[in-house]
Amino acid sequence: MVRVKGGTAAHARHKKVRDAAKGYRGKNRTTFRLAKQATMKAGMHAYVGRKLKKRVFRRLWISRISAALRNIGERYSEIKNKWLHAKMDVDRKALSELAVNYPKVFEKVVKVAKK
Repeated sequence: MVRVKGGTAAHARHKKVRDAAKGYRGKNRTTFRLAKQATMKAGMHAYVGRKLKKRVFRRLWISRISAALRNIGERYSEIKNKWLHAKMDVDRKALSELAVNYPKVFEKVVKVAKK
């Protein structure tokens, strides 16, 4: 059996991990084992953060819509139910944009839902 040395492949693999760990502090940047652990943990945090971002934005949109509805004298839960029964396909993101930037248009959308 011929001896196979994996030096170039290992070097490339280590370099890839160390490049991913750029900007980390101390040995987490330079030592392969610690850099590997740090990048894995950073990847886990990034994954969770992407999921959390969706939750946070949904809460923001709902609070914006709710605040705009309170100015009109309505409640979010009631109007959301009316939008559902009226089969109005306007998502929360678009409604919050209307509520913040175009309040007159938002009021018209609410009136349509109430009918």
